[in-house]
Amino acid sequence: MTAIAVDMKQLGVAAKAASRKLAVSQTAARNSALEGIARGLEAGEAEVLAANRQDIAAARASGLDEHIIDRMVLNRERVLAMAAACREIAALPDPVREVLEQRTLPNGLELQRVRVPLGVIGVIYESRPNVTIDITALCLKSGNGVILRGGKEAFNTNAVLARIARDAAEAAGLPPDCIQFIGSTDRALVGEMLAMDRYIDLLIPRGSAELVRFVGENATMPAVTGGVGVCHTYVDAAADLDKALRVVVNAKVERPTVCNAMDTLLVHSAVAERFLPLLAHEFGVSGVEMRADSRAMAALKDVASGQRVIPARADDFGTEFLALIAAVKVVDSMDEAMEHIAEFGSGHSEAIISEDKAAAERFLAEVDAAVVFANTSTYFNDGGQFGLGAEVAISTSKLHARGPMGLREIMTYKWVVRGDGQIRK
Repeated sequence: MTAIAVDMKQLGVAAKAASRKLAVSQTAARNSALEGIARGLEAGEAEVLAANRQDIAAARASGLDEHIIDRMVLNRERVLAMAAACREIAALPDPVREVLEQRTLPNGLELQRVRVPLGVIGVIYESRPNVTIDITALCLKSGNGVILRGGKEAFNTNAVLARIARDAAEAAGLPPDCIQFIGSTDRALVGEMLAMDRYIDLLIPRGSAELVRFVGENATMPAVTGGVGVCHTYVDAAADLDKALRVVVNAKVERPTVCNAMDTLLVHSAVAERFLPLLAHEFGVSGVEMRADSRAMAALKDVASGQRVIPARADDFGTEFLALIAAVKVVDSMDEAMEHIAEFGSGHSEAIISEDKAAAERFLAEVDAAVVFANTSTYFNDGGQFGLGAEVAISTSKLHARGPMGLREIMTYKWVVRGDGQIRK
């Protein structure tokens, strides 16, 4: 781990100046940089994975929680997935200078509303080194500069990835300073970064609820301070139980340490006695601990020994577990399920499993969340899955952007007015 002095003002000045050049760059140059990052990842796979192993060894030696380490781990498949995401983003239409609307006013003025980059995006993130590439790729495509401040636990991996990205930008003829990596783990630099409203146009925290809260309370520039996922799946009385079983297991088990993993399962009382024992078996195979309310415990009284079923505590509902743990509650109606979600949800990802189309559509219309699902897994809440190439964050805010934030969510617009000597009286 490198401990070097970082002049944050100088870094901000360089990023801002480079972002102005990037904003007027050609589509071909930005796409070339993205292809260069993809090739750099493929060619540098061994170096990336060696740095990642170093970070993981240090994290384990320091006693870091396994759910955090799981987010850090890279392998060949994940490195190639980052390269593929860069190519997917390059293939997307260029949003820079897109004309959103145009008209001619009665006085002859020609008016356009044109999409433009925000300027410089600052990102403070923990654990996941893929964020370094995903956000950099989206910023390059959208014409935004980026300042990256990754967590100390993945410092070596992030440093290698940022260098690959900068080298690719420079090789494509773009200003390399449009990608800034803070090459120090000094926590005091976070405070300095939060005060850089002169140079950073939008700040995005990616990580724990504590980090998001700290940024929201201290940032002097606009910040996306949502993203904590307390996600529910409701199995309705009219659910296909085989389908429900597949979806619920996927939502909890496939990647339990991510923000779109299911945390709480709500099951209609009409199907609880049939469904919950089936689920307990599947969860038992995967090592999921079920924290069940009293009615769910009654439905699970005959489950095989060794399956992890314990009584729920009150604070289990509304908890983002980020682990192989699920809270389970039996409800008597969809209204009760939706009331529970309204009270305990974080506005991230909420799902219903039901063959009753009217019930499913009502759930989709009435549940207040960034993304709502019918008959599928909350794990799909992802920029790549939504065709955005990647995401800079999943926002639970209601202003500016909501859900997976792709290219257009890190852009703004300006009005362009062309005249021929008109004056206003």
